[in-house]
Amino acid sequence: MALGASQRLHDGVAAVETMTRFALAVLALASGVYTYLGVRSILDGSPTAVFFAAIIYSASVSVGIYAFWSYMARFYPHVTTHTGRAAMLGVMALGAAMIIAMSSWLNAAALAGSAALEQHLAETVEDYTADLDQAHQNALAAQSLLPDIQRASERFAQLAASERQSGALTGTTGSGSVVQLLSQMSAQMKELENGINASREQLTMLFNEGQKRLETMRTLVSAPGAIEPRADQFSSEVVALTGVIASLGQTSIAPSIRRAADDLSLGFIAPVADGGDADLVNRQDRVMETVRTSVAAQSKVLSEAADEILTRAPVSERRFVPLSSAEAVLRYATDFIPAWAGAISIDLLPGVLVFILAAVHGAIRKQEEKLPFAERITAAELLQALQVQRAVTANGIDLAEMGAQAKADSNIEELSNITSLDPRTRVKDRPHEDR
Repeated sequence: MALGASQRLHDGVAAVETMTRFALAVLALASGVYTYLGVRSILDGSPTAVFFAAIIYSASVSVGIYAFWSYMARFYPHVTTHTGRAAMLGVMALGAAMIIAMSSWLNAAALAGSAALEQHLAETVEDYTADLDQAHQNALAAQSLLPDIQRASERFAQLAASERQSGALTGTTGSGSVVQLLSQMSAQMKELENGINASREQLTMLFNEGQKRLETMRTLVSAPGAIEPRADQFSSEVVALTGVIASLGQTSIAPSIRRAADDLSLGFIAPVADGGDADLVNRQDRVMETVRTSVAAQSKVLSEAADEILTRAPVSERRFVPLSSAEAVLRYATDFIPAWAGAISIDLLPGVLVFILAAVHGAIRKQEEKLPFAERITAAELLQALQVQRAVTANGIDLAEMGAQAKADSNIEELSNITSLDPRTRVKDRPHEDR
């Protein structure tokens, strides 16, 4: 039964030998085709030069893969020693690493290169969207000061009107020095308010332009067709969007507010009291001093608020780096594990065939070692042995006598290896032992 199983394994190995060669050839050809596509995506030059360079490289890869796995399938199953097996496994690991280095990553670039480039463009859009939002928020931060400035302007204007109509501050109606001072402070606040409103319109225009650029970039990422023309147009949009973000960073009115707030207190010049009597002049001086204190407090609040805005981290300049499909596949390898698995499997699947052949040949050897010699020989080998026997007998050689003589010589040799206990013979043995 064992002999029959062993023979069936022999027959199976012989039957799949052609299929094994065909499978190796097809896998090597497939790897070469995808390698060709991957090489073309990273080579520069004239179309003719790129074509021939890619053809030569992919052909070399196909031949190398086919030769390597053919050698391994031919020799590895028949190496039985542990040292030999370890050496062959080391060679196989080295060869597999070289195949991955010269072919598998290019296969992955051919399988998932366009998707990887789209992934790169999509992540770039997200980064620039965050930059645009941050620049817009930094520029809009100064707008939060507008309500305070409006209230201060209205308060000074109302005080001026009250003083003019009813003399609410000095007790004397009319447009004196106090009214002039209050009107002057209201006018300065109004001017600052107008500057903030003007900057808001410019910020809105720039932000809308940036949004349009981002929308175009998103359209390019998801649009059908070849990725290379879309990537070139995407780069142009990135350059324009970078300019918009830089303009937003320079449009912030916070520095202007900081300078205007300093001017309110440092540049405060109160008019000379113009009252008709000493008592009115005294009252005007006290009111103008109160106005000075109020202006100084307003100036401090605005300065602190402007400083807080100015301490915000500015948007760092971002540089868009175009990638080839092969570079994109390497950078975003974790996002395209199925493509990598397929690319590597095409190159390393023959290794599974090698291990199958090694296991089958190991089973054949184990089964044949358990059989007696007479059961291991085939009919053809038995006929050859009979022919040898007839030829020896025809030459006058007695095989039985030769066998008996050989057995006797063997017994004598075994006896000569035993040390004699007789003292007379031990004398003869001692020189032999000394030797």
